[in-house]
Amino acid sequence: MGNVDYDYPCSGMNNVDENHVQRVEIPPPQPFLKSLKYSMKETFFPDDPLRRFKNQPASKKFVLGLQYFFPIFEWAPSYTFQFLKSDLIAGITIASLAIPQGISYAKLANLPPILGLYSSFIPPLIYAMMGSSRDLAVGTVAVGSLLMGSMLGNVVNPNENPKLFLHLAFTATFFAGVLQASLGLFRLGFIVDFLSHATIVGFMGGAATVVCLQQLKSILGLEHFTHAADLVSVMRSVFTQTHHWRWESAVLGFCFIFFLLVTRYFSKKQPKFFWVSAMTPLASVILGSMLVYFTHAENHGVQVIGELKKGLNPPSLTELVFVSPYMTTAIKTGLIVGIIALAEGIAVGRSFAMYKNYNIDGNKEMIAIGTMNIVGSFTSCYLTTGPFSRSAVNYNAGCKTAASNIVMSIAVMLTLLFLTPLFYYTPLVVLSAIIVSAMLGLIDYEAAIHLWKVDKFDFVVCISAYIGVVFGSVEIGLVIAVAISVLRLLLFIARPRTFVLGNIPNSIIYRNIEHYSNANRVPGILILKIDAPIYFANASYLRERISRWIDEEEDRIKSTGETSLKYIIMDMSAVGNIDTSGISMLEEIKKIAERREQQLVLVNPGSEVMKKLNKSNFQKDTGGNWIYLTVQEAVRACNFVLHSSKTNPKRDESEGWNNV
Repeated sequence: MGNVDYDYPCSGMNNVDENHVQRVEIPPPQPFLKSLKYSMKETFFPDDPLRRFKNQPASKKFVLGLQYFFPIFEWAPSYTFQFLKSDLIAGITIASLAIPQGISYAKLANLPPILGLYSSFIPPLIYAMMGSSRDLAVGTVAVGSLLMGSMLGNVVNPNENPKLFLHLAFTATFFAGVLQASLGLFRLGFIVDFLSHATIVGFMGGAATVVCLQQLKSILGLEHFTHAADLVSVMRSVFTQTHHWRWESAVLGFCFIFFLLVTRYFSKKQPKFFWVSAMTPLASVILGSMLVYFTHAENHGVQVIGELKKGLNPPSLTELVFVSPYMTTAIKTGLIVGIIALAEGIAVGRSFAMYKNYNIDGNKEMIAIGTMNIVGSFTSCYLTTGPFSRSAVNYNAGCKTAASNIVMSIAVMLTLLFLTPLFYYTPLVVLSAIIVSAMLGLIDYEAAIHLWKVDKFDFVVCISAYIGVVFGSVEIGLVIAVAISVLRLLLFIARPRTFVLGNIPNSIIYRNIEHYSNANRVPGILILKIDAPIYFANASYLRERISRWIDEEEDRIKSTGETSLKYIIMDMSAVGNIDTSGISMLEEIKKIAERREQQLVLVNPGSEVMKKLNKSNFQKDTGGNWIYLTVQEAVRACNFVLHSSKTNPKRDESEGWNNV
């Protein structure tokens, strides 16, 4: 049994007094308002953003406040010419990617292509002033574009009523921005955490698959195509129109996809040539436009963009739709795409911040992303965030600050003012090829394999999201993934782990007997550990599970002929809190133990638990006894009483060691 000292001479223990055993103290009482203030602070301000304002004069507080909401005032004074050179190169590089991607993703959302350029002009300027990430490159994203186009398309047909569809896109973007900024202002960013890593991997992979399937319309040169996004509908639409397939468009599309994938593979293998893959989309647009112009391919089934309006973003504040029934659709779409965009932007920002060893403030990011979408909705922009592909190029290009977004905006502005006529002959199939090559990178099969190896339940969440998106819709996949994730969270709360502890030989350490095969049970004592807070949601389960542990232990003792069970020790080190239902559960377990002539012993209850036990009848019933600081002390006390009861049958076992 290791060094579990359960056979003490009576003469030795008679000299033990209360001072030799460290009691579990009751925390000093705290005023309710003070406790509430502390709880609210830990919930909404875990990073304590106000600490920098302490003991500062009013003028300094104003400057700090300005820097908090506009980080540009923090890094701009120390900006150097060396930083400018790095940001200039990075900005031009991401602009070469942003222009073709912006046009492509706008088409994906069933919006005019020019909106992709508008959305790469104003929002990056806002983020450069308000964002805390040095590496995030702002722009439109494929998944958000698909989701917005799909959800709005269920209510308004973009071909039959393009004006209303466009106005709803602006309105949805406005509500997405309001949600994002509100989450940041009210410190509610933890809501985004309900989208687990497994959920995002499956959802993004499914959305990327759907986006690739949707590009078959342009690649095959089809004029009529389903508006549904599920696999079955797309395949039906493709194979019922085989007589309308245009081989010229298909050959061109697959050639450009091959070209884009090869250059990306080359840049991945040779990181110093990152600019090759970054420049390839723009090069594809230029090459495709020249090819169409000189061969007149538009007359042979190759669809082109057509005329793009020259000039900067026109105002769109008066075009927002705040009337029924369309306002409900705009709000619903805005909330969903806003959460998805926020999760992607913050995840990307944190990833690159980790690489460069600096921290970003998640709540400030929410405010920045929300503000740029609100302002964007007023200036003919639709949903923007920080896409991974563009941010990765920005990072590899050596950006130093968010000024690279300003450089990109200037490049896009010049394009809007002078270069838009050059995109007239850009084939849609090239835009589809750009989208497909970008989306293939979002299907992270390696992450899915890793989930399968590490956590099967996370894999189920991932694959459920993927299947829901591919065979249902983007909304269905998202709902399924979030529902399964929340179900798992509820199971963690409602079904906490409990296990039996045993003593590690030649030590005073007690560990899970299923984990440590050499851990030994203590005769006459059942040691249990509860691995979660005790609330109303799990109190009933814990009562039943602990009762079953006791029954199983008694059955084991009968079969082995060991010492009868006398003590149930509950290690509550991991029980951070307890409510009245939990206290009632402990009282019931205590009564069950007493009916069996057993004693319930508690070990190391936390401050919140001890405070509530002290205020309840449970603490009064025990008289403060049978609560110990460590499992070792509890075992020694139980063994001492067991030994004493054998040598002195008249001894009262209800006293515990604390009163010895």
